[in-house]
Amino acid sequence: MTFVRQLLQGKPAEVWRVGPRDMAYKALELMAEKNIGALPVVDAENRDTLLGMFSERDYARKVILKGKSSHATTVSELMSSPVTTIGPDDTIETCMELMTTRHIRHLPVIDNGQMIGLVSIGDVLNALVSQQQVLIKDLENYIVGARS
Repeated sequence: MTFVRQLLQGKPAEVWRVGPRDMAYKALELMAEKNIGALPVVDAENRDTLLGMFSERDYARKVILKGKSSHATTVSELMSSPVTTIGPDDTIETCMELMTTRHIRHLPVIDNGQMIGLVSIGDVLNALVSQQQVLIKDLENYIVGARS
């Protein structure tokens, strides 16, 4: 069983963030520069206080389809809130269940009220595939050993 804490160990410690008063265009530039699909929206004074999430999906549905301008629209107007979060001791199976049932692709990780990381659906899928590969290898070894 893999826990979120283990997933975070294999990821860079830096979590890119955006403020609620930042323009959507600035957030999009950061997302393009860092090749990421979503950003936590945090309080300007306390960067660990999570206010919402801003994603490519939020942009597409709330700016493009409504004819707004990303230069004149703040992140707070577009962000998804409240945010579904997880803790470091949750399992990747819990992450997958939340992502599937709530139709989300990113889960901020909160520990003692502080955001300590962000888990994407790609992180979860990679961990699940790795678990399955280990299980398959163990079963192959068991079968080969049973025949000897």
